[in-house]
Amino acid sequence: MTFLLRLTLIAAFILPGFAFAVVPPAVIEKLALGEGEDKIAAVAEVVTAADPDGLVFLQAMMNGEVQVVAEKKQVLIVRDGKAVDAVSGAEVSPLPEGLEDVVLPNRVRGEIQSAMSALKLVSPDRKTRHTAAKSLLEGGVDAGMLTIISKALEKESDAEIKSMLVLVQAQAQLKSSDVAVRLAAVKALGSSNSPSTKTLLIDLLQKNGDDFAEPDANVRAQAQISLEAVQSRLTWGDRAAQVFSGASLGSILLLAALGLAITYGLMGVINMAHGELIMIGAYATYVVQNFFHQHLPDWFNWYPLLAVPAAFIASAVVGMILERSVIRFLYGRPLETLLATWGISLMLIQLVRTVFGAQNVQVENPAWMSGGLEMFSGVVLPFSRIAIIGFSGVVLLLVWLALTRTRLGLFVRGVTQNRAIASCMGINTARIDTWCFGLGSGIAGLAGCALSQIGNVGPDLGQSYIVDSFMVVVLGGVGQLAGTVYAALGLGVVNKILEGWAGAVIAKIIVLVFIIVFIQKRPQGLFALKGRFADA
Repeated sequence: MTFLLRLTLIAAFILPGFAFAVVPPAVIEKLALGEGEDKIAAVAEVVTAADPDGLVFLQAMMNGEVQVVAEKKQVLIVRDGKAVDAVSGAEVSPLPEGLEDVVLPNRVRGEIQSAMSALKLVSPDRKTRHTAAKSLLEGGVDAGMLTIISKALEKESDAEIKSMLVLVQAQAQLKSSDVAVRLAAVKALGSSNSPSTKTLLIDLLQKNGDDFAEPDANVRAQAQISLEAVQSRLTWGDRAAQVFSGASLGSILLLAALGLAITYGLMGVINMAHGELIMIGAYATYVVQNFFHQHLPDWFNWYPLLAVPAAFIASAVVGMILERSVIRFLYGRPLETLLATWGISLMLIQLVRTVFGAQNVQVENPAWMSGGLEMFSGVVLPFSRIAIIGFSGVVLLLVWLALTRTRLGLFVRGVTQNRAIASCMGINTARIDTWCFGLGSGIAGLAGCALSQIGNVGPDLGQSYIVDSFMVVVLGGVGQLAGTVYAALGLGVVNKILEGWAGAVIAKIIVLVFIIVFIQKRPQGLFALKGRFADA
């Protein structure tokens, strides 16, 4: 049985929880008993060896788990009242007298932290190596780390990490005195998509007085070429991020406007309480989340599966009650409908404040919606936003199927096109009105469920989306689902692009002016007007 295997068995069976590090005895003695310069030299030896075991021992030193008996020059790793000899791996029990902590000056601590960052490149854990390579790529690297980077490149089998290490190595080689090495490094950096690489290349082209930071003209010329390549890649990354942000905003507007496209577009009801129906869906999601927290904590990551139907039902029920009690008496009187629903919106806001309080509440994302997908360095697509885009597509498909492939949808279209003939055919038009309004209100609740995943939930949540929702419906064409989709996504993308160019406020103004001018030229919107208005 080898020495390393014996140590592993000691760590695994005698002292559970210990990750024992195999480091040369002379290096251990310098690290634990040497003076400041000796410790720094020993740290450099650990880095040069590029052994993952060195990372474990340095981590133990940073954690204060390495203690010494100075008189005997004995170095122990002590944790939870148990100890092993750092050199032999033998268990030491009881703890010897005269144990002293290893003192680490700030400079030594800094060197150890740098060494640990470098040693993570040879860690057996893929995630650790990926994080370390990414950190060095974005934060810069010293020429002294070239040895361990080269060794890490030799051992690395993961293609993604290897490509990052090539760029990290190139960053370190920029400080070489060999022109050929610097030229090769600058060429390699041309394939990077990191903003830090752009900064490095710009620095090479700067002048220090009359002299360039990079003295060789060929290297400077290649640096200019690589800089343009990196800049182009970063520009496309920014554009992709803007399009994604626009699609994300558009999907939110689509969810918020879909319900309004039914209640306003198909039924002709100007419902100023639509935003509050969105808010009710968000609070329904909050209630379901709390239920899972308290009663089903092990299933918390799946609470959206119950929150989605709960949000739909809660808003649909409120909408149907609203239609039965108020709106059915105001059909054909748009101004009075507007005033009545505006008053109801204020009542709903106050009701929610009374029940849940005036402060915003937070809805947590499940684990599978946390984090994001990194397309480029610094360009991350959040999973929550990706989920909302997908969710919007599913809701849109279901609404289309409901209106075109179901009996209810047939009745809704019949009542919309000609109420009198539909009534003569035996359709209960009053009931269809209620179900149609409930459908539109339920979709607003789904919008609230989605919005709860990307921000706080408060009584005024719906107020932020009611105006935008009306703009989407009017621009797309009243009563046209296809127009609602095009208008929502178009406004979302255009708004985000304009924000990057002129700022959020100016972007809103430009969009509003565009819609006003567009409606003046084409009052029916993107698609021809259909619905109860057309017969009036």
